Amino acid sequence: MAQNGTPENRVAEDIPALPAPVTAQEIRHTKIFIGNEWHSSSSGRTFPTFNPATGVKLCDVEEADKTDVDKAVQAAKAAQQRSSPWRRMDASSRGRLLHALADLMERDRRLLATLETLNTGKPFLQSFFVDLDGSIKTLRYYAGWADKIHGKSLPVDESFLCLTKHEPVGVCGAIIPWNFPLLMFMWKMAPALSCGNTVVIKPAEQTPLTALHVGSLVKEAGFPPGVVNIVPGFGPTAGAAIASHMDIDKVAFTGSTEVGQLIKQASAKSNLKRVTLELGGKNPCIVFADCDLKLAVEETQKGALYNQGQCCTAASRVFVEESIYEEFVHRSVENAKKIVIGDPLDPQTSHGPQIDRKQFNKIMDLIKSGKEEGAKLQYGGAALGEHSLFIQPTIFSEVKDHMRIAKEEIFGPVQCIFSFKSQQEAIERANSSRYGLVSAVFTASIDRALSVSAALETGTVWINCYNALHVQTPFGGYKMSGNGRELGEYALAEYSEVKAVTIKLRETL
Repeated sequence: MAQNGTPENRVAEDIPALPAPVTAQEIRHTKIFIGNEWHSSSSGRTFPTFNPATGVKLCDVEEADKTDVDKAVQAAKAAQQRSSPWRRMDASSRGRLLHALADLMERDRRLLATLETLNTGKPFLQSFFVDLDGSIKTLRYYAGWADKIHGKSLPVDESFLCLTKHEPVGVCGAIIPWNFPLLMFMWKMAPALSCGNTVVIKPAEQTPLTALHVGSLVKEAGFPPGVVNIVPGFGPTAGAAIASHMDIDKVAFTGSTEVGQLIKQASAKSNLKRVTLELGGKNPCIVFADCDLKLAVEETQKGALYNQGQCCTAASRVFVEESIYEEFVHRSVENAKKIVIGDPLDPQTSHGPQIDRKQFNKIMDLIKSGKEEGAKLQYGGAALGEHSLFIQPTIFSEVKDHMRIAKEEIFGPVQCIFSFKSQQEAIERANSSRYGLVSAVFTASIDRALSVSAALETGTVWINCYNALHVQTPFGGYKMSGNGRELGEYALAEYSEVKAVTIKLRETL
């Protein structure tokens, strides 16, 4: 996610030299990482991973299944034993290890950014500046928290002293999406380790490479064996094994609402493990006539098209007040024409391919439905090349609330622009979705901004900005956009248990 701005804000001297593409021979880590060692899959199976910009296979990766997840959980559980080096380690030392990992990621930043771009198709400058910046800042933020997580003393009745302690949950499973593989890895691993937990992490099958490289850095940084375990594989096998495992105490998942529901069911049927879910969104932006129109056009369009639209926070429903509607649409089209589509490793590129053929076909089907249901295609809407995964940035106007493109999460480069007459109408329509992840308000009136933000049913509201994510700020959704919060101090509660200790005091005069 676009933490602290986008690459377009960088000055020229900040832009790194074009990296040489990584070859299959240079991709060093393709095996399962358990107990600080590399393992082949128990089944002997591997799966290919591809560069979505070219369709070329990068390498084969060992495919973890239930047996491998069991081994990873055993290693993580052993590292949680009270006699283990990890549990005996003082909190300050945990923080130093997280800082050491951040240092190593700084050292390997260019390689990690290149791997991320080759595996996801996102522009290299986005990987280098946004994803790596956000990942390293997340590690350092939770490194700072490690020795500051503490309980309270409570005033209770009679001659008692009551203390609370914050203890690790135990073994935490994390299932990572393909759109921000490195960043989401850190959002889950960093607070979990800060609190003293151990982790078993399944990267998405489309994008395992940066996670596996981080495994090598975990060992180099000096984390004890079993603290971090990485099991590349598929959702129905490795992912399902994590969700239903009796010795995993908590699962964190980012992905679709449908899979989130399956994970909650698996938790209920197994050991009632804790679950935090960051799921889909159909995110509304409300643009009032008194706004800074240039800013609103730029921010909502970046929100809709950033990362090829493959964001849970995508600004996919833009409600614009009638009096500025035509001008807003016109400016949005002119803005979209400036987007540079091409090789993601070229620093000039700002728009890459979709992740795979399944996602490409879903997006193209929704674009087709928009045209058939009467929305006006203002720009784009076409595939670029017969066999490529590139889709033109697409803008629809005259979108109505009943249309599929207005209701379904597109997860592609499609901006849908609606019109509204009154503030109350805009709020009601914005809240009509089953999702409630993020929203935005563009207005010059602070009174309106605060009253509308109070009425919107989303976990985040941005005012006169979009995708302004910071590691200090909690992130999560209302309704079917998920449960729990990531980032900030709030995330620590998701990875710790609170124990109350009550002591009977000897009465004295």
